[in-house]
Amino acid sequence: MATTATILHADLDAFYASVEQLLDPSLRGKPIAVGGGVVLAASYEAKAFGVRGGMPGRQARELCPHITFVGGHFRDYQRLGDAAIKVIGDFTPLVERISIDEAFADVAGCTHLFGAPPEIARAIRHRVRTELGLPISVGVARTKHLAKIASQVAKPDGLVVVQPGTELEFLHRLPVELMWGVGPVTKARLAEIDVQTIGQLATTPGWSLERLLGPAVGEKLAALAWNRDPRQIKAHRRARSAGAQSAIGRKPAEEQVFRPTLLHLADRVGTRLRAKSRPGRTVTVRVRFANLNSVTRSVTLDAPVSATMILAEIAEDLVRAVLAEHPDERIISLLAISVSHLEEHWDLALELPLGLPDERCRPGSKIGMARWAADRAVDKIRDRFGWDAIGYGSVALGISRSVPDEFRELAEKDL
Repeated sequence: MATTATILHADLDAFYASVEQLLDPSLRGKPIAVGGGVVLAASYEAKAFGVRGGMPGRQARELCPHITFVGGHFRDYQRLGDAAIKVIGDFTPLVERISIDEAFADVAGCTHLFGAPPEIARAIRHRVRTELGLPISVGVARTKHLAKIASQVAKPDGLVVVQPGTELEFLHRLPVELMWGVGPVTKARLAEIDVQTIGQLATTPGWSLERLLGPAVGEKLAALAWNRDPRQIKAHRRARSAGAQSAIGRKPAEEQVFRPTLLHLADRVGTRLRAKSRPGRTVTVRVRFANLNSVTRSVTLDAPVSATMILAEIAEDLVRAVLAEHPDERIISLLAISVSHLEEHWDLALELPLGLPDERCRPGSKIGMARWAADRAVDKIRDRFGWDAIGYGSVALGISRSVPDEFRELAEKDL
């Protein structure tokens, strides 16, 4: 581990809402939300009333009756997010972008040009504010995990530097939900054993954490609680997977519900895989039930796939298997598909018609080739006329998408 704090985590504040306030100055200082039926993002003024992303629009209006909803300017989100990351890249080539509005950077090799890491962080914040008109918070620390936590503590529109001699004092007084990987379910489980701060987590016996959270998660969180994080900045990394998910509320675990949702997710994932010519061999589904318990199932194939219908049918089989194993679960709240073990370079190979039972899901079979050709035709039409120009009828008729696909695509840029 480095002896000085040279890792930066930069995070644009309330990014989507901040962009809307930038584009329309009359919205500045007012509670706003991007979205409609569902809150996609909320300004800090709206968050003060308890409004959060993912919340139903009706609930947001109950909490904040004078909130203003805006539709969203997705191209501007991409443009300004790219511009902010470029500012960071002007200081160091070691930039690891992890979403549209946040990135890590290692500035150890450029201090002779731009000054100490805190000075570089201040310069980044100043340029993003003056050149783009957006607030950005930055955390500086020796590890990626601590730098990310520091940027959260710095919000809104601040800078926090954690020097090596103060790391555990800073970290251990913070709530556990600030840790990477601690979501609502893990937070609730930790609360069962009266663990609410990172310091309490750090002093919890390993066997207790492993029994509560499982060996892998328990060991990882215990290490992070003591600031043991050896991960390095990975600039220009290639994605190892592509995925998409859809929160569907509380819907019955029936085929007329999950089939069109899975086809829509497969369409989104397959389109991105084909655009990068990176099919994958492992297909994974995740099903979250009404009690927030999630179950994942996966299958690894002989040949990599990226055809929409093949992905959808494989996902359907996996979901049916999950539901068969959990007959008492009758309500689904979320479905997700991901494809991993992506191929870097791959050519589609024809297969002889051998009458195999899984021929429909083999990309080199006659039907697999036909599906590939249909997908490529759809891709070309969408490239020219937009995503909504063409699609699968069962999806268009069967799904009410409260979250625009443009917003999903921004969040899913992992290729």
